[in-house]
Amino acid sequence: MVASINNRGGSAAAIQHHYDVSNDFYTLWLDSSLTYSSGLWDSPTLDNDLETSQQRKIDWHLNASGATTSKRLLDIGCGWGALMQRHINSNPQNHATGLTLSHNQYLHIRALNIPNIQVCEESWIVHQPTDPYDAIVSIGAFEHFAQPEASLDEKVSVYREFFSRCQKWLKPKGKLSLQTIAYGSLNAEDKNVFTQTEIFPDSELPRPGEIFMASDGLFEVKTYRNDRLHYGKTCDLWLKNLRRQKLLIVEQFGEELYLKYEQYLKLAVAGFYFGQILLLRFEMQSLAK
Repeated sequence: MVASINNRGGSAAAIQHHYDVSNDFYTLWLDSSLTYSSGLWDSPTLDNDLETSQQRKIDWHLNASGATTSKRLLDIGCGWGALMQRHINSNPQNHATGLTLSHNQYLHIRALNIPNIQVCEESWIVHQPTDPYDAIVSIGAFEHFAQPEASLDEKVSVYREFFSRCQKWLKPKGKLSLQTIAYGSLNAEDKNVFTQTEIFPDSELPRPGEIFMASDGLFEVKTYRNDRLHYGKTCDLWLKNLRRQKLLIVEQFGEELYLKYEQYLKLAVAGFYFGQILLLRFEMQSLAK
């Protein structure tokens, strides 16, 4: 069944189920920037500096999208706003617009009250910019665009709609930087039921080929990376942080939530290290319209 307009491109209820647990909860085990996606490591087997890896990842995406030499940036799935803050801090004349379906993330960014940062509590499917963007970044949102059990045609259709809109919103030759988890050796029918129901409901991973199919004729893929070991390392450090904060998490949020996230992160570490799931990063340039 094709997703309704309310869920096509991402379900607000599903996003809020996961990301609106509590900002304070995530503060206890993420790095200080509240960056909730894979870091970028020079040496993921040796380096345990999570904070630096997240800044390196943010800088990679700002550079890959062309945002380091331009002003107007769109961040689709902006999290708690770390990338937008980095963009504004590099030049106070820059402007960043962030899209999120998480109410807590929206309130957090609004409370920062940073000039030239605009946050919208909406999906890209309904976003209507007034002016073109110089650069677009999307980190960790693509996994939520398609519905579980969607057919190949349905998945590619919604992905192509995403790329079409990004191309339309960008200035000529503008660039998109994309980061997403994807299926590796794992088959969709064998995905973990616990993660699908308890952690990320109404989400569906892409396969690498589906991204290439959906973007064909709209964007040129300039860079394609599979950094699954980087995400394995990131989840391993998050798990260690979570365990260090166990007593405080159980006291404030209950043992059930702690055990759920411990299980989720253990599964994620194994999934990335064994290649069941991948972490893809793309640098894409808009083709002539």
